[in-house]
Amino acid sequence: MFAINLVGGLGAIFTVSEIGGWYAKLEKPPGVPPNWIFGPVWTLLYTMLGVAIALVWHRAEPGEEKKRAVIWFFLQMVLNVKWTPVFFTLHWLGVALGIIVVLLIAIIFTIRQFRRVDKTAAMLLIPYLVWVCYATYLNAGYWWLNG
Repeated sequence: MFAINLVGGLGAIFTVSEIGGWYAKLEKPPGVPPNWIFGPVWTLLYTMLGVAIALVWHRAEPGEEKKRAVIWFFLQMVLNVKWTPVFFTLHWLGVALGIIVVLLIAIIFTIRQFRRVDKTAAMLLIPYLVWVCYATYLNAGYWWLNG
């Protein structure tokens, strides 16, 4: 669980320096929350992700279903981590939008695969899916308004 929060927290390295400069100057789409909300929300979501993968890792029966669930989980984590520097450091809003759309698809497949091995683990990913849907809307809005 701690490891997932640590990996997720790496995004702060790419984000913090951009918040007051480049990001503050962007034209914002409707519904952008205050900046302070992102830290607590992501901390909670990464904690839920950590619990979910721990449930799959420790409670699911060994086999192909578990293996696929773990692979999908780590694939979506790679996409999650990749999005932040592309958006905040490189300022490639369109590329970031492509990454987050693929991330959404990967989260859906992860939930589907988790459901096959541990329903509680799958349910723990639902708030993450909802938040990433919202983040996708925001990314699309920033791209559209600042493209």
